[in-house]
Amino acid sequence: MQFQLIGMRGDASFDDMVAHFTSLGGEVVLMDPDAVIGKDHIMTAAMHAERAFSNGTNRSKTILTEILLYSAWERQIGKALSKMKPKEGRNEYVALLIDIDDPKLDTINMMRDDSLIDATDEKAEKNGLNKEFLSYEDQAVENVAMVELLKV
Repeated sequence: MQFQLIGMRGDASFDDMVAHFTSLGGEVVLMDPDAVIGKDHIMTAAMHAERAFSNGTNRSKTILTEILLYSAWERQIGKALSKMKPKEGRNEYVALLIDIDDPKLDTINMMRDDSLIDATDEKAEKNGLNKEFLSYEDQAVENVAMVELLKV
């Protein structure tokens, strides 16, 4: 699988974005930017989810949901969806594109804004992270890895 993480702004609906990206031959996981603590956070979650499927240790039926479990640092799908789902009316998204080379955002009136991926003090505080010992992004990656222990 090929993963690409992008930030987007615009007025396309959740369903329209999913339909658009699947029409390009791939899949997408749309996330709330406030729950994304840097690129490594989500790319590590995708790697763990892919490994879980290849090892048969996945908890969910699809790779998309498994990615959300790792990204949210949760073992319960409902909690992961609640945390990671884009908020209504905000018009900002982080998208993990799977097997899509060119997202063709202009065809759905979305603009790319990768700054939505960045780890910020505000996001860290919302997600219970502090910068005392590790960077926010390193803490997020550690929390992704902890999901493996929660599975046992």
